[in-house]
Amino acid sequence: MASPIKQRLVESHTDLFVPRELSWLQFNARVLQEAADQSVPVIERLRYLGIFSNNMDEFFRVRVAEVRRLISVSNGKPKQQAKDLLADILDRVVELQKEFEQVYNVVLRDLRGRRIYMINERQLDPGQAVFVQEYFTQTVLPELEPILLRSDQSIPTLNDESIYLALDIRSGDDYNYAVVEVPTDRLDRFVEIPRRKGKAGKVFIALDNVIRACLPQMFRGVFTIDEAAAYCFKFSRDAELEIDPDITESLIEKMESSLKQRRKADAVRFVYDETMPPRLLDYLRTRFGYGKYDSVIPGGRYHNSKDFMSFPNVGPKYLEFKPLPPIRMPRLDEPGSLFDNIRERDVFLYYPYHPFDYIVDLLKTAALDPGVTNIKICLYRVAKISRVIDALVNAVQNGKRVLAVVELAARFDEAANISWAQRLTENGIDVMFGVPGLKVHSKLILIERREEGGTRFYSHIGTGNFNEKTARLYTDFALLTYNQEIGRDVHSAFDFLQYNYKRPEYKHLLVSPHTARSGIDALIDREIANARDGYHAQMILKCNNLVDTALVEKLYEASSAGVEVHLIVRGMCSLKPGMPGISENIRAISIVDRFLEHPRAYVFHNRGRPVYLIGSADLMTRNLDFRVEVLCPVYDEDAQKMIQDVLDQQWHDNVKARIIDDTQSNTFSKGRKKSAQIRSQESIHRYLATGKLPRYPKSRMREQTRKRRHQH
Repeated sequence: MASPIKQRLVESHTDLFVPRELSWLQFNARVLQEAADQSVPVIERLRYLGIFSNNMDEFFRVRVAEVRRLISVSNGKPKQQAKDLLADILDRVVELQKEFEQVYNVVLRDLRGRRIYMINERQLDPGQAVFVQEYFTQTVLPELEPILLRSDQSIPTLNDESIYLALDIRSGDDYNYAVVEVPTDRLDRFVEIPRRKGKAGKVFIALDNVIRACLPQMFRGVFTIDEAAAYCFKFSRDAELEIDPDITESLIEKMESSLKQRRKADAVRFVYDETMPPRLLDYLRTRFGYGKYDSVIPGGRYHNSKDFMSFPNVGPKYLEFKPLPPIRMPRLDEPGSLFDNIRERDVFLYYPYHPFDYIVDLLKTAALDPGVTNIKICLYRVAKISRVIDALVNAVQNGKRVLAVVELAARFDEAANISWAQRLTENGIDVMFGVPGLKVHSKLILIERREEGGTRFYSHIGTGNFNEKTARLYTDFALLTYNQEIGRDVHSAFDFLQYNYKRPEYKHLLVSPHTARSGIDALIDREIANARDGYHAQMILKCNNLVDTALVEKLYEASSAGVEVHLIVRGMCSLKPGMPGISENIRAISIVDRFLEHPRAYVFHNRGRPVYLIGSADLMTRNLDFRVEVLCPVYDEDAQKMIQDVLDQQWHDNVKARIIDDTQSNTFSKGRKKSAQIRSQESIHRYLATGKLPRYPKSRMREQTRKRRHQH
């Protein structure tokens, strides 16, 4: 097995692969396309700008930080390759930042057209200026802690999740410099102020502009201020956690120590207001000690635009997306037992079209059911207010034994998961932290219930976290099954997590790091063999990211053998479709719309008896080799039909689908002339509510599935 470092260098530099970092930037460019799309409601466009900014922060903290580490540990040609990649990344980032500023200005204009105004401190009329001064004195000033920058004093550690103002203060012939954190963690970033007399609408000013309007008040009595200006800047730090395996601390103590070190990690990006005077910029660069591989990027007047994600709609409802109400499943709403329903036949859910409440109801039912003896669950990210956690605690109070596998290393949720682990333990729940060296990313629940004939298993295998909040924003599949063989496999997976010196045998599940890669390879090889034997061969692979080199090469082999490959990839895609003789039978699209596309579903034609898999594993090296992931076959014919119909609608999306090609151009997929418009997320909602499909060419796999159902 190749080392992660070697694997990364291979992925990044060959004519057959798109570097995953550059492909990720093209995904974020698709988010920016949504912000620029005039057909998207204007408040949602502003929120897309926030999503773009939030994504970019994480990109630097994770992806760019990794490239910088590659530079530091490599020599010779690999080192130069990593340097070239970093240069390409920064060039593309600067281009996207310019596009962002252009889109932002257009969105502000369109907000003004709806009588929603974002103004700065120079645009305040006298009455608004009085309001801002009073707000600053009473509300903002008590939260500010400015730091004077002096050559004889070290600079305190600054928070990379915050924005700062660099203050340029002239007193006579002398210049003084200071920094102050904009307290967006305690105050609203956007402050509503009185509208101008005789003018209708809503007026907002950014918190940083409130501070700019009142700069002299911060230093009253310290020194005379003849002139003062403030320029926004922010940091992004390396988010990698280093956990020493040798020190004799509990895992929680090690994780808490690593989180403290993250606050002092190397800064991988410094973004600043491009109007900042060169002398101030040079001073900051010197004081913060930036090296030649650090990313110093000019930007606009405002940073941390991620705050736009929560910008309120203060206008008519049509300035936001029209709500798509959750679709109830009558069979689950009947007064009978949920266990009876699952025992009768599998339940297949698709969030957020179906409500996540059904999973909470299942756990609450299990907590009270006298037949239930054990509940086991994998927790990766949970909501801040979690009814899932409440149900697990209630289960213990009702005499059940509950095991929770909590992944402490879920990036950016580490502190929250430490807190949850402590609460679970305090309430009598058995808490485990998984397998050393492997993140536990599986989405599993196993309920053991005493029934006639002995203990029976009820299993959940899904693609998304047990998180009520993200289940309203992300699309995800979830399978609830009474299949006892699958249940025994899920039991074996939990057994491995508890006793990881064992390597279980699985009859149905594909489990990383043991069988997922080999299982997927075998399914692809079967399609290759079918194509070479003259049969129709096809695959549909829907995932978040496709960057594993060996798997991409296997798909190239399949294409060369004549296998028809359809890829629906939301984010990074290192594969280049459409290359003659290599990938000419591969087509790929990406969908960005109101919901974040998150399911992983893999479908193989198998000579007309399609194999359907869902689960937690993306097609990335880390997911296949360095995590605990679970993929599960779906046997229920109704569930298979739903998966196929969903994938077909997405494949024929001609409103929000972008074509992924060898140039990563993000061209929209328009479909054939005179074809009906299909916006898959909306058409899927109608389909699940009514059973009606839009018109589009029927896929071979869908027809084979229909024939099998008819024969059955």
